[in-house]
Amino acid sequence: MRILQIITKSELGGAQSVLTTLVNSLVQNHEVIVVGGEGNGKMWEVISDKAIKINCPYLKRSISIINDIKATFFLHKIYHQYNPDIIHLHSSKAGILGRLAFPKCKIVYTVHGFDSIRIAFRRMLPIEKIMQTRCQAIVGVSQYDVDNLHNEGITHGLSLIYNGVERPKTINKKDIVFSTEVNSYTKKILCIARLTQPKRPDIFMETASMLPNYAFIWIGNQFDVNEHPNNVFFMGNIPQASRYCQEIDAFMLASDYEGLPMVILEAMSYGKPIFASKVGGTSEIVMEGYNGYTLKNKADLFVEKIKYVLDDPKIYNDFSQHSLMLYNQKFTAQKMIENYYNLYRTIYEKRPF
Repeated sequence: MRILQIITKSELGGAQSVLTTLVNSLVQNHEVIVVGGEGNGKMWEVISDKAIKINCPYLKRSISIINDIKATFFLHKIYHQYNPDIIHLHSSKAGILGRLAFPKCKIVYTVHGFDSIRIAFRRMLPIEKIMQTRCQAIVGVSQYDVDNLHNEGITHGLSLIYNGVERPKTINKKDIVFSTEVNSYTKKILCIARLTQPKRPDIFMETASMLPNYAFIWIGNQFDVNEHPNNVFFMGNIPQASRYCQEIDAFMLASDYEGLPMVILEAMSYGKPIFASKVGGTSEIVMEGYNGYTLKNKADLFVEKIKYVLDDPKIYNDFSQHSLMLYNQKFTAQKMIENYYNLYRTIYEKRPF
């Protein structure tokens, strides 16, 4: 098959990780074209050179009549140039413009976290409702999202496919570099996220201030942070940041909304306990008191649970083993790839031409 993948932003993030994992597998047996829009372009660095990579300069998250019209015509031109068998749209803006530009009989649209529309940008909800029939399948990445899509009246071709991540490869410790100061701490807590308010760096830093004997490490900040507790370390954007999970003790992700966080799945694949906000689909991958905790966005709650798990070696080992077991059972990249491929095949075989 010839498969066209489209995403709004070309930076590194959860949706981009799903796309990259799919593309790097599909290119082994299929022709794959990837179109990406605004961002720092880091996504392109981790996509196989076997894929055709196309930057669309008009595809931007913000609403702009001129750019949106230009992007729609750009996508329409790409369609006629390559005539793909399947078109997979990722994220809201690509989902809207792609459903305008392409024939609906070929389209899969993945919603990477419906709360980003349902709560944060609710004004987009009427458009999503109107556009739902302009595709063959709408995929939610968590049961939480599928239920909320259904409750909002978006039911056309709705299905659930959990995100999945690759099994970690053993990394030489020399390739995972923490500063001497970070390594002076006996316990290390990691967060991998963009440094934006929805990712709640305020809670991360407040939690760190209450646990001064632990190192709190943030990977993914696009700019320097001048004021923070002495035990918080910002490392900037690092390609393949998940490899740092090999050398930490636990993973923390405080946020206002999520789909099914890839960074949590990556930490689980390394057998790490998880402490995350009780939002989106996190409760479907973090089992309360089993491999971690999902919590209200209050630093004292994070502190209590982190200490409970990390201060007791037996509890810590149990949580670690459970994280790895859950990952192997439900959240491998192979399971996700198979589910999407089966969906592609079903749509391909039902095409009217």
